[in-house]
Amino acid sequence: MAVSIGELPPLGEVPETMFAQTVRAGRFGDPRTAFGVEQVPVPALAPGQVLVAVMAAGINYNNVWAARGIPIDVIAERQRRGEPWDFHVGGSDAAGIVYAVGAGVTGVSLGDQVVVHHGWWDQDDPWVTAGRDPMLAPSAKIWGYNTNFGSFGQFAVVQAHQCMPKAPHLTWEQAAAPTLVGTTAYRMLHGWAGHTLESGDVVLIWGGSGGLGVQAIQLVKAAGGVPVAVVSDGARGEYCLKYGAKGYLNRKEFTHWGIPPHWTDAGGQRSWSKEARRFRDALYEVVGERQAPRLVIEHPGEATIPTSVFICAPGGMVVICAGTTGYSATVDLRYQWVFQKRLQGSHGSNDEQAYAYNDLVRQGAIDPALGEVLPFADIGRAHYEMGEGIEVFGNRVALVGAPHAGLGRADEIGRTAQ
Repeated sequence: MAVSIGELPPLGEVPETMFAQTVRAGRFGDPRTAFGVEQVPVPALAPGQVLVAVMAAGINYNNVWAARGIPIDVIAERQRRGEPWDFHVGGSDAAGIVYAVGAGVTGVSLGDQVVVHHGWWDQDDPWVTAGRDPMLAPSAKIWGYNTNFGSFGQFAVVQAHQCMPKAPHLTWEQAAAPTLVGTTAYRMLHGWAGHTLESGDVVLIWGGSGGLGVQAIQLVKAAGGVPVAVVSDGARGEYCLKYGAKGYLNRKEFTHWGIPPHWTDAGGQRSWSKEARRFRDALYEVVGERQAPRLVIEHPGEATIPTSVFICAPGGMVVICAGTTGYSATVDLRYQWVFQKRLQGSHGSNDEQAYAYNDLVRQGAIDPALGEVLPFADIGRAHYEMGEGIEVFGNRVALVGAPHAGLGRADEIGRTAQ
């Protein structure tokens, strides 16, 4: 029988079943009802895999998409590849304890306290064995989104290379908070040759008070850059200043968001350009000189890409890792080609980047920026709020094996799930 949420069996003793927050195709839609607590099997490990008892799990936007079943049905996608499970256990951030290791695993041992990065790939993929960036390999996936048995269960299945040492000075919930967003931001800033972050670079960061934004601010500051945040109110701006932002822009003071008027609409174009220039001038005022951002850290997508490309410095790069406002963005190619700007997609993190980021956390150079800590039962609610734009400052984390998760005994949970 599964142990209670908030408890652990003896080290190395793995129960046959566990409790997990699952998503099923029949519940796709509102994350508050798409997620449901169920008792599910603890799967056997394949070679190279590790079983982690999850103490705390971070909440990220990718499982808003998984709960909605768009843009892909992650369950059907895996079943087409021959996987048997008709449910999805998401979660791409975890802090926990190694409880079992599969064949061939080295460097990871029972009892290790670890955090997990979200890059997953086939170790035998010819792209990987040739020494190329594994996050560009055909087999690359995001753990806990494209794969099953992520951190929203009592036990998670990970590849051994994903396991990184937990910072000893952090609590479980602090340790679970930043890894996905932090390693993503690290790759965005340091992963693209020709446009890697340099000292003195101005960097514009959308959603500065959110999980990704706060990590990007700190990484830019640590490298000697000038981080400028975009936020939705003054309180969020002040929060960004606390983590090292040079200043902030309140997007609600501007009106040119979304898809701009077509180029044949001369009047509409003039109005949009006037507002975009006003945004640019406000940025210059924050920086203290007419210095455009060499890097723009993007994730809203549809609402902001036109401004990002407009405001980016000549020869600079807009690097995007998501589309939280939608992914049908419009780019005015005149600004792109005439000023030779780069629009770069960025996804996940490879081992080198993830470990470099984690080293900064372990050294205390990067704060995890823990925001809301919530019980296991509220994982669906947290995803709903994230999807609706009801954001907290920093990162949300759900307690799983760590105490005070607030769900009671295992038999009570089982009755709730029925």
